[in-house]
Amino acid sequence: MGGLIGQVLLKLGLVSEKDLLEALSEQLDVPVVSAEEYPEEPVRLNGLSSDFLASNNVVLLKNAGGVLVCSAAMPHSDYIRKGLELATGLSVELRLGAESDIQAALEKALASDTAEAEDEVAQDIDGGAFIEHLKDLASEAPVIRAVNKIIHQALDYGASDIHLEPFDDGLHLRYRVDGVIEQYEAPASALAAAIVSRIKILAQMDIAERRLPQDGRIMTRVKGREIDLRVSSIPTVHGEGLVLRVLDRQSINLSLSKMGFSADTLKRYTQLLHKPHGVLLLTGPTGSGKTTTLYASLASLDADKLKIITVEDPVEYQLHGINQIQVQSQIDLSFARSLRSILRQDPDIIMIGEMRDTETAQIAVQSALTGHLVLSTLHTNTAAGAITRLEDMGVERYLVTAAVNGVLAQRLLRRLCSHCKTEVEVEAGVARDTGLERWLGDGAAQIFNANGCEACKYTGYSGRTAIHELFVLDSDVQKAIQSGAGVSELHELACRKGMHTLYEDGLRKVAAGETSLEELLRITQDQDGDDGV
Repeated sequence: MGGLIGQVLLKLGLVSEKDLLEALSEQLDVPVVSAEEYPEEPVRLNGLSSDFLASNNVVLLKNAGGVLVCSAAMPHSDYIRKGLELATGLSVELRLGAESDIQAALEKALASDTAEAEDEVAQDIDGGAFIEHLKDLASEAPVIRAVNKIIHQALDYGASDIHLEPFDDGLHLRYRVDGVIEQYEAPASALAAAIVSRIKILAQMDIAERRLPQDGRIMTRVKGREIDLRVSSIPTVHGEGLVLRVLDRQSINLSLSKMGFSADTLKRYTQLLHKPHGVLLLTGPTGSGKTTTLYASLASLDADKLKIITVEDPVEYQLHGINQIQVQSQIDLSFARSLRSILRQDPDIIMIGEMRDTETAQIAVQSALTGHLVLSTLHTNTAAGAITRLEDMGVERYLVTAAVNGVLAQRLLRRLCSHCKTEVEVEAGVARDTGLERWLGDGAAQIFNANGCEACKYTGYSGRTAIHELFVLDSDVQKAIQSGAGVSELHELACRKGMHTLYEDGLRKVAAGETSLEELLRITQDQDGDDGV
């Protein structure tokens, strides 16, 4: 493990901190500092760097008649003693302090410095000296450790997002793991402002501006892995809230065969993907894996023989052999403006990160009609809903039927933990009412439920898989669209022609033991119709 023998024994839980302090006090012949002896207000001396104190675990207790009394985790260190004497010109008496007490005192002093700096910045927001002071506070060792711990924990838990939220009772830390957000132990509230400043500095954001939302990006290496953090700040009544989207390039799996597709859906989707022209849309709410499926779709194509250009906001993963454009609103490089230029680049395939406005949708449809394959995403609940969404965006129905090849709706379900999932028997009535009996094998009445173990951190789930609903615009569907059919009619027509709904695709995964019925109902509760929900 490395480190001093006492610290190692303490980490292993073989000795208590009290027993360790007593043994060290006797061995070094140095008195122990109790928690009550630490000063209420931090002791400050000119010429003595707070960085030196924090990095060496030293707290100033008092200046008693020219003798500087300090608490230190290593009071026998000549380096610490000589450094303090040179910086202050005083005689130094080092006493033994518990590392936990010393850290608490250092964090308290840092919080006091942060509060002073914030008051100064509030008085003079453009004051360069105050901004530099904030930067210094964000570079203190306890703050750096706290931020690093937050990021490391996110990787350990497999989190997709980190939420730092200030409230009246302090800073709250929440992680979104497998699509579910949960609260975890937050760092000390005294460090909240300094932690926010530290993250904003790393993301190259303006730490003096706390009244407006900001966006930034952190590229870092954690545990040998390249991590991309997309940072978003927003002002709240109790301070700045931060959300960090975690993009782990090594964890992304850009293979369509591993996206959770059922065999029949994958076959039909691949056929649409290899059409020479037309629009292929992916729909679903934020965080349903649409962009990952788009990337996997592009990765399955031969980029060496095709000219593929993407317009994204932001470019989440860089793909080999594919030209990717980052939207930049500050210089008016929008989706629509990029698309107009792309058409002069002789592309075969165009991927639009998201259809957000009428102009983008119309250019995409026109691109498909002039011989290009266009891939994009929309925010709709069902695949059939994409048709009316395009109509709402100003695309005429006759253009929709002429340009759109198909729509793939997608959701993400949590996978059951393979170590602890438990087999349960389904009652005949439940199987019939939910529609599950159609997908269970002959005589089978067993599915699996979540249980919880150490491997899945007692959630019962580990990782996610996708369910899909592929809406193909064949001649019958095109006639229904042109005749003015609504979403429900289109949905029913597609089901009669063999489309499996999101719920039905999920039932297949429940019957296969990949997920639980409760998880499927949680994800598809916004779906209506004859699918049993």
